[in-house]
Amino acid sequence: MPSPPAATPRRRHADLLFILGLCAASALACLALKGTAGLIGGLARARDLAGTVLPVVLPALILAGLVQAGVARERIARWLGAESGLRGLLLATLAGIATPGGPMAAFPLVLALAAGGADRGALIAYITAWALNGFSRILVWEIPVLGPEFAALRFLASLPLPVLAGLVARRLPARIGAR
Repeated sequence: MPSPPAATPRRRHADLLFILGLCAASALACLALKGTAGLIGGLARARDLAGTVLPVVLPALILAGLVQAGVARERIARWLGAESGLRGLLLATLAGIATPGGPMAAFPLVLALAAGGADRGALIAYITAWALNGFSRILVWEIPVLGPEFAALRFLASLPLPVLAGLVARRLPARIGAR
């Protein structure tokens, strides 16, 4: 199956207008419910959140751009495309496990891989592996909180799931995968 189509300028503008409309409606609701102090407090929280998120998002976007520019589309398609078979799903699974950070780090990479020719099965395997078996999360959270034996058992029990999810994604009708 071909990669998801890139968003058209019209679609990007519609998305931006929708988000700006939500921002305006939220600001008006905050102003009506909490007054000027509430609105200023909300904007201060947004500034703080941007200070937390931007240092993660910007490098992730740079990485995604470098992947798109630096790795030939043919190579991505060969390793992660529809014809990559089980090898592509396993490679995507390993990449998902190895990707540190939250969605701000993983999702730009998924978009870059999709634009580079990765099929939806590999993309689903990547996201599923990242969500279920992210190595950094296992080291930072699961082993200290749940113990090494339980963390290893959970990891091993869920290890085949990204590949299975990728196989299912490849079998679903193409219309479901359309963006």
